[in-house]
Formats: sequence, structure tokens, C-alpha cells
Amino acid sequence: MTNAGHKRKAQRNESSMGRVNHTAVTHFILLGIPNTDGLQTILFVTFLAFYLCTLLGNLLILLAILADPRLHTPMYFFLCNLSVLDIGFSSISTPKFLANLWAKNRTISLGGCMSQVFFWHFLGSTECLLYTIMAYDRYVAICHPLRYLLIMNRRVCALLAAGTWITSSFHATILTSLTFTLPYCRSNVVDSFFCDIFPVVKLACADTYIIETVTFTNTGMVPMTCFLLILSSYIRIVYSVLKINSAKGWRKAVSTCASHLAVVTLFFGPCALVYTQPQLSKVLVTPVQIFSNVVTPMLNPTIYTLRNKEVKAALRKLRGGQTPAR
Repeated sequence: MTNAGHKRKAQRNESSMGRVNHTAVTHFILLGIPNTDGLQTILFVTFLAFYLCTLLGNLLILLAILADPRLHTPMYFFLCNLSVLDIGFSSISTPKFLANLWAKNRTISLGGCMSQVFFWHFLGSTECLLYTIMAYDRYVAICHPLRYLLIMNRRVCALLAAGTWITSSFHATILTSLTFTLPYCRSNVVDSFFCDIFPVVKLACADTYIIETVTFTNTGMVPMTCFLLILSSYIRIVYSVLKINSAKGWRKAVSTCASHLAVVTLFFGPCALVYTQPQLSKVLVTPVQIFSNVVTPMLNPTIYTLRNKEVKAALRKLRGGQTPAR
């Protein structure tokens, strides 16, 4: 059934529910990606290729780091966390979307929809906080190299990583609870390819001001705070790098930060575009969600391996090739 067909069906359901005693919603129908009718096969192949590349790339990085003791450092510990996040983030909506394309069935249970909302905000917030910690790690490595291992010891790294996961779980639990304590008795058609708060709460038959305000504030304040902290870390890094006289020192500093800057740009760039261009938000929201869910998790391992000799050497060692040089 086309998107227009689903909308007409939703309107019929709404009118019929107006005559009965507001039957509670037990499942939702995902409209999918707009204006893609007849492209199901192309979408299936494309999304499947991206998903498999994401799994392969991030699993290889995890295995390479775990297998090489030389990479058991704070930077690579946080990179392992990022790889786990990328696998999880791409798995929120892609498998369900692929299953719906394959079976030509766009329904998702209420529990499945709740899970997508929770994990989208849980992993998204964790990734945002993790990028901030990685920026601090780079700041310590460049500005305080002699005290780096003392400051970023195993206990501190473990506490920082655990803090990002635990804090984000509270954040996601609050947003998910506020979303699904609302009564849903209107149309059950979600105008998106996965469940997120704003498309879902549009279907509630109650005042949604509180959840929309809390969501907009939280999803705006958390990335903005993290971005400002990352920016302050890099301002200090640039100030320290400018005082380095040797070309070798410059190259080392740039090499240390380049990969992190690239993935931070991929993460915050699309979000900033949506928030700073409200007139384009409706047009941009689906491409931004696809980019965040599908493309970015696949690009992150590529970025870290292309510019990182240590990771490339560890990958060669993993497949039985050259061992990393001392």
C-alpha cells in the first residue's frame, strides 16, 4: 500500500474511532521514507549494504583493539565504546525497516515502538557525551602529555564511560515514559520510517505540550552543551599547538585530533542544520535521520582507520599480516 493509501486508511480509522469508545492503540504503522513508492527493492539492497558494512567495520575495529595490547590506551578504549554505539545505533531502525521492506508489512508493535524511541535517545545521548569525553582525552594528550596516563588512568576512563551510559539511560527513560504515558486513541500511522517522539506524540489524544517542550529542550540542550565543551577543548588544543615549534609536533597534534574532529562534524553538522534552519526542518528531518542512523555509523570506522596507522597495523596483524612496529 502507498503512503497516500495509508493516510486515507488512517483517516477512516480516525472517523470510526470517533464513533466508538476510543480504542487504545496496540500497534503502529510506519509510513516509511516519503516519495519512495516503487523503490522498495533499491531501498532494501542499499540499506542492507550499509548495515552490513557498519557491522563489519565496527566489529573489525573492536577485534583489532582487543587483540592488540598496544592499543589498550584511553583513546582506543573510548573508540571501542564508539564502535559499540555505532553497531547499536544502526540496529535501532535498520533491521525493522529491512524486515518491513522484505515482508511489505509496515506495522510495528507498541513495545517495538517504545524500544525504538528509548534506544534512539539513549544511544544518541551516549554518543554525544562520548564525543565530549574523547575531546577532553585529546586535550589532555596534547596539552598535558607528561601527565596523560596519570590523569586518564583506567579508573577515570571506566568512570567517564560508565557515566555517559548511565546518564543517557536516565535521559532516555524520562523521555520514553513521558511519551508513552499519553493516551493514543487516534490514527496509528507514524509519518516516519521509525518511531521517534515527535511523529508519535502527534497521534496522542491528549495535550502534548509538556512532552514536546521537555523533548525539544533536552535534545537541544544536551548536544549544545556537549558541542560547547568540545569547542572549548579544541580552543585550548589550538592554543597549545600554536606554541609548538617543530613541524613533527604539528603533524602529531593534527593526526591526533583529525579523526575525532571528522566524526564530531558528521554527528553535530546535520543536527545543527535542522535546528538553525527551521523552515527546512520538515524537508531535512528524514535525510538527517537516515544519515544519522545508517550512514554515520558506517563512516566512523572508515575515518578512524584511514588516518590511523596504529589501527591499520592492528588490522593487518589481525588478519595474520605485518605486526605493528614498536
